[in-house]
Amino acid sequence: MKETEKQTLLKVIRQLLGLTTILLFGGIALALILIFGLPDLSVNKDKTTKNTAVEKVEVEIVDTVKYWQAPNENSLANNSKKDLILYGKDIIANTANYFGPAGKVSKNKINGMNCQNCHLDAGTKVFGNNYSAVASTYPKYRARSGATEDIYKRINDCFERSLNGKALAVESKEIQAIAAYINWLGKDVRKGKKPAGSGFKEMAFLDRAADPSNGNLVYNQKCVSCHKANGEGQWNETKTAFIYPPLWGDNSYNNGAGLYRLSNFAKYVKYNMPNPTYHNNPQLSDEEAWDLAAFVNTQVRPKKDISKDWPKIEEKPFDHPFGPYADGFNEAEHKFGPFKPIKSKLDLMKKEQDKNKKTS
Repeated sequence: MKETEKQTLLKVIRQLLGLTTILLFGGIALALILIFGLPDLSVNKDKTTKNTAVEKVEVEIVDTVKYWQAPNENSLANNSKKDLILYGKDIIANTANYFGPAGKVSKNKINGMNCQNCHLDAGTKVFGNNYSAVASTYPKYRARSGATEDIYKRINDCFERSLNGKALAVESKEIQAIAAYINWLGKDVRKGKKPAGSGFKEMAFLDRAADPSNGNLVYNQKCVSCHKANGEGQWNETKTAFIYPPLWGDNSYNNGAGLYRLSNFAKYVKYNMPNPTYHNNPQLSDEEAWDLAAFVNTQVRPKKDISKDWPKIEEKPFDHPFGPYADGFNEAEHKFGPFKPIKSKLDLMKKEQDKNKKTS
């Protein structure tokens, strides 16, 4: 074989060996890819991550609302009405001491309950039916009376309805003290405004009627230890004031009180009971609160002449349990619900009424 032919043959052999090597390594690489998959070359991949399992994280929702807070009593130091304001506060907290069975001002003027049984912490608790919006919104028109009411009328409504007693004379020191205290609590609230945390916290309607029998079960589980088996509450040792207020019976609120409306009672207990409970950590479900309200408000209690309440029947609220009505629903529906269709009908009627006023 000639020298040139040998050189050509060696060159071909070297090329074949190189090609064979490439094919060999290529086959190995392909096999590895098939077994382990392609590597993740994304830029944002954390190369130090070894555990690829997804970790479930619970996110706590933080309430960032700035709720109303009562003024600090230290700010009263140079207030000319300091003594009157603090007297008013004490009357709110210990009403029975002044007007109950052994009242210092007047005996048996009320049922032995205290204002703060409904207006918690002397009217200062967030969503505890506090007084924060009273000074800023009164005088105002109230559909229940069909008239514009001042703060004294508002106070006496509580005395006559929730305390099932008699109104105070407007010129009396006691009602002036209560008014001074309430006005002081709301002194930093702009006129016409309601601060966050005032009144009751809203809650959803049920898709059914509230059930008193279910409410009876809730009462026996969560209320009876304080308010007792017959809803009579607990007197103090001298029986001059209630430690725990009666929820029905002769010494409870009458059928004209605000808590006799199921929505008010349900909101009140949902976000405040068993006491102490706070609105951001309720102990009752919505269903328990509505059913409990239905049970308590079907029990026997004092009656007030409310024949003049809600003179414009189209302004009666969805849960006012006494007819006649302008919305086509009956008394049982207005007492127990379901309330959603009644509220929708009343809203529609109000919308039409407002539209007619604009076009007339």
